[in-house]
Amino acid sequence: MKYLFLIAAIWLSACSTKEQTYIPAENALDAGREFIDACLKGDFSKAKFYMLDDSTNIGHLNRAETKFRGLDKEGRQQLRTASINISEVSDIDTVQTIIYYSNSFDQQPLKIKVIKQKEEWLVDFKYTFNPNL
Repeated sequence: MKYLFLIAAIWLSACSTKEQTYIPAENALDAGREFIDACLKGDFSKAKFYMLDDSTNIGHLNRAETKFRGLDKEGRQQLRTASINISEVSDIDTVQTIIYYSNSFDQQPLKIKVIKQKEEWLVDFKYTFNPNL
């Protein structure tokens, strides 16, 4: 009986410390959709996985997370259940795409830039705040 309890405790411990793994995006639209959805749901570690890793992008993502966490419970729930409305996907070239979208909660038009870097599609979040990049 002691061994059964020990095995169960080890198994539960292993499950709770298991790191989340994400599937890399196969194209710009998948990367953009995964990033936007993760932000709406408050899963900022997932959003970071689909984002170009630089200090400016991380700063913008941290501010987005702070804003999300600052909402009341109802506001966060409304964002979690919001759907993504993609209005246009514009390929700049073979490695850059702009996605124009809104969500069903606030319907504010937004855009993100997705780039292909080292065979990975990643969101360049800073473009949302400075479209001259």
